[in-house]
Amino acid sequence: MLERTFIFLKPETVMRGLIGEIVSRIEKKGFLISAAKLHKMEKKEAEELYMMHKGKAFFDSIVDHVTSGPVVLMVVEGVDVVNQIRKMIGATDPGKAEPGTIRADYAQIAKDNVIHASDSQESANRETRIFFLSQELISYEKPTEKKYLLS
Repeated sequence: MLERTFIFLKPETVMRGLIGEIVSRIEKKGFLISAAKLHKMEKKEAEELYMMHKGKAFFDSIVDHVTSGPVVLMVVEGVDVVNQIRKMIGATDPGKAEPGTIRADYAQIAKDNVIHASDSQESANRETRIFFLSQELISYEKPTEKKYLLS
């Protein structure tokens, strides 16, 4: 069964011209992009996104960071997508991320770790609602994925 997850590429990813590289990795894995947009995150949105960290020492810093420039917001669809995307992106600290993961390949420090991905289906649903209306999400099938990847 297909599920959805929420991902966003952080400001450093946009500024370094890595959008295509990362989107390509997601698509090559066989996942479908159900929604995507370039967005300048507002402080209120960032605070809602990271509400579970409110009161922690790094909260203000992460809010300031993700609102510092444009980001790319995406909803990605696929089989076991939450867990598989989390494996693809690697540990929050790129120095601890497995070789070949997105963070190991493109990030240098934990604060500027290039990508965010939901950690559960519940988080994915909540995070998606912050940035996308339900009518902005498009489900579709690619004939090749249906035949070769999802059967």
